[in-house]
Amino acid sequence: MKNPTTLRQSGPEFDFAADSPADVLTEVCRQGAIKMLIKSIGDEVETFVESYADLKDENGHRQVVRNGFLPEREVQTGIGQLKVKMPRVRDKSGSGIRFTSNILPPYLRRAKSIEELIPWLYLKGISTGDFAEALQALLGPDAPGLSANTVSRLKNVWKDEYEEWNRRDLSGKRYVYFWADGVYLQARMEEKQCLLVIMGADKDGNKELVGMLDGYRESEQSWMELLLDLKHRGLEMGPRLAVGDGALGFWKALAQVFGKCRRQRCWVHKTANVLNKLPKSLQEHAKSHLKEIWMAKTKSDAERAFDFFADTYQAKYPKAVQCLIKDREDLLAFYDFPAEHWVHLRTTNPIESTFATVKLRTYKTKGCLSRATGLAMAFKLCLSAEKRWRKLNRSDMMAEVIEGIKFVDGVREERIAA
Repeated sequence: MKNPTTLRQSGPEFDFAADSPADVLTEVCRQGAIKMLIKSIGDEVETFVESYADLKDENGHRQVVRNGFLPEREVQTGIGQLKVKMPRVRDKSGSGIRFTSNILPPYLRRAKSIEELIPWLYLKGISTGDFAEALQALLGPDAPGLSANTVSRLKNVWKDEYEEWNRRDLSGKRYVYFWADGVYLQARMEEKQCLLVIMGADKDGNKELVGMLDGYRESEQSWMELLLDLKHRGLEMGPRLAVGDGALGFWKALAQVFGKCRRQRCWVHKTANVLNKLPKSLQEHAKSHLKEIWMAKTKSDAERAFDFFADTYQAKYPKAVQCLIKDREDLLAFYDFPAEHWVHLRTTNPIESTFATVKLRTYKTKGCLSRATGLAMAFKLCLSAEKRWRKLNRSDMMAEVIEGIKFVDGVREERIAA
């Protein structure tokens, strides 16, 4: 392989240089990726110019035309550092028509995948002093490393982004469901930190991060502060159903701020709590009995499974039975909502799975982690994870839930009558 490798076409020009020979497969992949990128941007420019083909002067000459290239700039990508010359478009009509690439926007210096990689590496335990070595191992020897000062500046940017997000206007937003949980970070903090997190499903069925605040344990006062902040920023209408574990602070605060919201206890947390009150020899069998409750097709079937569990374990293990039946109504609330949504409503798993990485990162942190940094780290990870959160099944039914249409065993009541 010859280095550097230069590819030229009728579109932009890219130069890729490697200081050390790459393996053949990697080089072939790079060449293919570069050619695809050249073609994509070339097609993007041609489409833009052709969209103004009818704009001509009195002599019939086009007013929006190609006009060489912009100054070369470097972009850091997953296949290495690319030198880019973007095509320039000239508007001779003076109308202010400008071409802006959606693939390589102006001033882009890193691909979005790299922008996500940087906080991901930090959250996974890479210290600020090891970033240069880590990026070179991932992106090749020509990848410019990031200094400890650069990473520190990035962390300050995350803090600013969180502050701005935490002041956003929520007027006009409508969330149908809430998932709430308190997440305890495991690092050597300045003080013990609990992140109070609320995820919501909007009227279109999309899940998004609604609120995040660091509080003192999961107290009623801390949850009250978070919920009232959401309301004061424009979230006038509360959700139809909130899903959470047994933290009494959240439920007490919810009743005061959004009093009409139904409650659904998380079955994962409840199962763990019940099994902890049984001997290990019985836990696997008891777990299958609990599953028969929340997997029942109808609420009446779930009620019978509830009674069976109570009758089976009451005599010898009354504490386990009491732990279950005291939240009986809240554990079965999901039956009054569309059956297509049940898989989303029975647990707080979306929050648990997202914050597993946060807990791991803070556990690996070598130095003392400040409250602001811990909160910014968690926020950055959530925004990245939010893009992959699963949309609710049959999101078209969200409007029916908002309207207050009654569902029985997951089916719309009037359909049952029909």
